[in-house]
Amino acid sequence: MSIDSKYLNLFIKATEKAAIGASKFIGKKNKIAADKGAVDQMRKELNQINMEGTVVIGEGEMDEAPMLYIGEKLGTLNGPKFDIAVDPLEGTKFTANNEPNAFSVLAIAKKGDLLSAPDTYMEKIAIGSNLPKNLLDLDNSVEKNINLLADAKKRKVSDIRACVLKRPRHDHIVKELTKMNVKINYITDGDIAGALTVIGNDPKNDIYYSTGGAPEGVIVAAALSCYNGQFQGRLILDDNEKIRAKKLGIIKYDKKYNIEDMVKGDVIFCATGVTKGDLANGVEDLGNEFKVTTFALHKSKKIIKTVSNIYNK
Repeated sequence: MSIDSKYLNLFIKATEKAAIGASKFIGKKNKIAADKGAVDQMRKELNQINMEGTVVIGEGEMDEAPMLYIGEKLGTLNGPKFDIAVDPLEGTKFTANNEPNAFSVLAIAKKGDLLSAPDTYMEKIAIGSNLPKNLLDLDNSVEKNINLLADAKKRKVSDIRACVLKRPRHDHIVKELTKMNVKINYITDGDIAGALTVIGNDPKNDIYYSTGGAPEGVIVAAALSCYNGQFQGRLILDDNEKIRAKKLGIIKYDKKYNIEDMVKGDVIFCATGVTKGDLANGVEDLGNEFKVTTFALHKSKKIIKTVSNIYNK
C-alpha cells in the first residue's frame, strides 16, 4: 500500500519548521539549544498531522539532547498509522559552528515497515543504483568489496571514490583504501549527507564505508530505497544495548541488514537544509521572512525533487 501523496507536503513542512527552529542558533556555539529549537518545532508540526505516528528510531541519546524519543506517539492519533525515523537536527556541531551540511530530516513508512532499533552505532556500507543485487558485504575484506565495486562499475580501483567518517575507529578501512590508491573523501560528522553522496546521475562518491549512528543508517536506507541504491548495516551492541534491542524485537544481534530488512513498502524522505550543504541550501534569513529548501523523495510516486518555500517570521 502506498502512502497518500497529500502527506508529502505535510512532512516537508515539518522538516522546514524544524530547520528554521535550528537556524536561530547557527554559529552560536550551543548545539543543545540548536537541537532543542529543531525538536520543538518538528514535534509541534507533526502533532498537527492527521495520523497516528510512532517514532521507531529517534535521535538524541548520544547528544544528551531533547529528543523525539523512540516510542513517542505523534499526530492527532486519527488517521493512518505511520512509522517515523527522525533526526530533527543532523549536524548539531555544524549548526553551532556555522559549518556546511546541517539539516533536518525524517523518513516515514506505514506501521511496521521501518526497522526499530536502539540509538547505538552501526557498521555501514552504501552504494548507488544500477549495480548487481547484494554486491557488497560487511564481512568481506575492504579490498574484496572495492574490487567487486570497481568490476561492477567497469572502472579502475584507483578511480573509485570512497566517503569515510574521519574517526580513529576507521583507521583499518583507511589503511586498506590508501594501499589500493582509492580516493578518500573524508567527512568530520553528519553521515547521512556523507552516505547520500553515492546517489544521483553523477555521484560525488562511489561508496560510503564507515561506522556511524543507527538512526542515521535507517534514514539513509529509506532514501536509498527510492533510488534503488544498496545499503548494508550491522548494529554494534554492548550488553546494555542488547537489552534495549531485545525490547524492540531484535534477537539476532549480529544480523546484517540490507535495505529490504530495514525499509519495507512505500517511504517518504524529507531533508531541509539548516546550513548550506550537499543535499539542500541552508535557511536564508530574508529579513521579515525565511527561505527554506528541502530535498524530498516519495518512493511509490517516483518523486525526487528539491523545493523551496517562504515563511513569514
